[in-house]
Amino acid sequence: MGEGYDQVKLATDLSGLGVSQGGCLFVHASFKSVGKVNGGAQTVIEALEYAIGPHGLLMMPSFNLIGGRDERAENWDVTITPSSVGWLTEYFRKMTGTFRSDHYSHSTAGRGPGAEAFVADHLSQDGMPSPWDRKPWGKTYGTGAPMVRAYERGGQILMIGTDHETSTYCHVVEARYWAERCANDPEAPFLWLDRVRLGTYWDAHGEQKTGTVGDADCRLIDIRTYVDGLLSEVRDNPDAYDRVKLGTR
Repeated sequence: MGEGYDQVKLATDLSGLGVSQGGCLFVHASFKSVGKVNGGAQTVIEALEYAIGPHGLLMMPSFNLIGGRDERAENWDVTITPSSVGWLTEYFRKMTGTFRSDHYSHSTAGRGPGAEAFVADHLSQDGMPSPWDRKPWGKTYGTGAPMVRAYERGGQILMIGTDHETSTYCHVVEARYWAERCANDPEAPFLWLDRVRLGTYWDAHGEQKTGTVGDADCRLIDIRTYVDGLLSEVRDNPDAYDRVKLGTR
């Protein structure tokens, strides 16, 4: 086998893709898709940190999605419950200097200046509701949720070897659409969105940058553009993405 990728190569790829210095970067990643990496997961994370620079905030999902919601709540411990959404996210969670939000199922982890405060308010009951809300934890996608704060901060989504099916920001679209409908009809049902179909729409019509990082095919997307654009499409064509009606749930 040949030499693996090093930090310099991966960071160069990330910068070439358009990762912003000093920005907020939310990463979905398939570690194995990157190919052979000298130093493994540590090198990938160091390359991501180098690409966003010393003032950037690096974020990853740190979700606990094993079992049903009762089981997730019973087993939750913010300090030790593993992330169930990929090897890289679990490695990231366990690194010294990584901070994790306190939510029994949809926790988010962050590193960088201000990361501790950025993820500290996931117990807040403020903001839009969603089906994952469960006291004593706060609104899953409320105003204290790190993913919503990344939206407000003008961050970017980076998909490394993954596609829109893994994009948790589709849940933010679901929650916003539900909040809008409930404002007019408190009994409005939650619309579960087909993320594959949303992704097909976005790949055809949305704004994103594509390229490779190591061997991985990647997408880089502005969070606000993504959420607002998908929400507009869902408002116009809700039935086209309704998983229940489509039979894809």
